[in-house]
Amino acid sequence: MTSPSTTHFVLIPSYNPGPTVIDTVLAARAQWTPVWVVVDGSTDGSAERLQALAASDPGLRLIVLPENRGKGAAVLEGISQAAAEGFTHALTMDSDGQHPAALIPEFMAASQADPAAMILGRPVFDADAPALRVNGRKVSNGWANLETLWMGIGDSLYGFRVYPLQPLIRIMRGNRWMRRFDFDPEAVVRLCWAGVRPRNMDAPVRYFRAEDGGVSHFRYLRDNVLLTWMHSRLFLGFLWRLPALLLRRLSTSR
Repeated sequence: MTSPSTTHFVLIPSYNPGPTVIDTVLAARAQWTPVWVVVDGSTDGSAERLQALAASDPGLRLIVLPENRGKGAAVLEGISQAAAEGFTHALTMDSDGQHPAALIPEFMAASQADPAAMILGRPVFDADAPALRVNGRKVSNGWANLETLWMGIGDSLYGFRVYPLQPLIRIMRGNRWMRRFDFDPEAVVRLCWAGVRPRNMDAPVRYFRAEDGGVSHFRYLRDNVLLTWMHSRLFLGFLWRLPALLLRRLSTSR
């Protein structure tokens, strides 16, 4: 186990993640201290397994929400409690084993060296990645880069990233969106609008098949409708902010 950090922590929002969650949390704990898990109203028994794990590990904290609120809401609960205890940055990762725990120290080091930035994972897909998911994200990435005047978002959907807490908390408390699947792309766009610079780092992503214990809550029609509505809202916000964004780009290009 690593020495505890008083500024940076790992945050894992979790909803019915399947049997891989314990391996995911143990892998994160092997790389970093502390690790917090927000159980977002899970009904699969994972909360009980994680509680047993946390009971013997002071570097692991569990927050259990009584009902499912969505990924963004779970993240907001975790970062709000952490900020109240003095933490300044959170590395978010999924609970289903898709994200590379081995890269946690590298991403944290990048954040510690440049604390004003957000460190964004740029996914490196293996041969088993679903083509529909790999190609479909290009649409969201295109919109996100347009809405920020190409500030440098390498991937808008990949949730393995380090956020500075205070600007993210201000943004989330200032609007009623960003509470469900739309959290990851909207967070990076709004943080860019707020002047938080993106830094991209490559990180592999692994998709587990159902027979390997993989659990996916992605619903193609439902979630793409949600993303379309989100980018419609963001585009209107982009048009409103366009003069200020253009001035910022001009001032930074000199």
